[in-house]
Amino acid sequence: MEINHINILKMKVCLTDMQTSLAKASQWSADTTGRYICVSNVHMCMETFDSDEFSKVVNNADLVVPDGKPLVWGQKLLGHKEAQQVRGQDLTMELCKLAAGQQLKVGFYGGMPETLVIMKERLVEQFPSLDIFYDFSPPFRPLTPAEDNDVVNAINDSGIQILFVGIGCPKQERWMAEHKDKLHCVMLGVGAAFDFIAGNKKHAPRWMQAIGMEWLFRLLNEPQRLWKRYLKQNPRFIWYFTQQLLGRKF
Repeated sequence: MEINHINILKMKVCLTDMQTSLAKASQWSADTTGRYICVSNVHMCMETFDSDEFSKVVNNADLVVPDGKPLVWGQKLLGHKEAQQVRGQDLTMELCKLAAGQQLKVGFYGGMPETLVIMKERLVEQFPSLDIFYDFSPPFRPLTPAEDNDVVNAINDSGIQILFVGIGCPKQERWMAEHKDKLHCVMLGVGAAFDFIAGNKKHAPRWMQAIGMEWLFRLLNEPQRLWKRYLKQNPRFIWYFTQQLLGRKF
């Protein structure tokens, strides 16, 4: 099953849907080859635009799903009317459901210790057959080589097949790329999904998601953390994508 992609600025965004993304993750979980999936939005798109190094990290992913509604609109405007949104939060929950049904072992890397406890409890309540074999809350500082080696060994020894990585963009994408050849599982960079599942953060209403205003809901809920990102990146994305539509190359 081949998945095509289209460039939004400098980022390769796959033309996929929820079922295709789930099928790929399920297929990859059956072997011991390390792979990683990026959940892309405007923030990630502009990070790839500004950094050639980060662009390689994202564009070398095994799958880049269009989480942000503006990216789906961009795909459609570039001629791909079949483009669909694959929200990272929805993909996380569907993957947990799939893992429970197929008895796949899962793990979680990221989040605060108390968040991990609550999140695991809620997931097991919703998916009683879910096998959680690993979780780790890393410190905010970089791990030493010895600590990182311990993490790699612990993940591989646990036998997990799907690892959810929630340490934020662009840190989690770099982490997955650096560990692809060391780990024997499929990794999914899920951003703030751990906090959403645990109830630390609220979801935008579905109507706001549908019209592409989820970012505004998050901004209103976390203004101090997010205002600089949205003030800088959203207008730049609109400007440069307009140039792409007009035929300019990057």
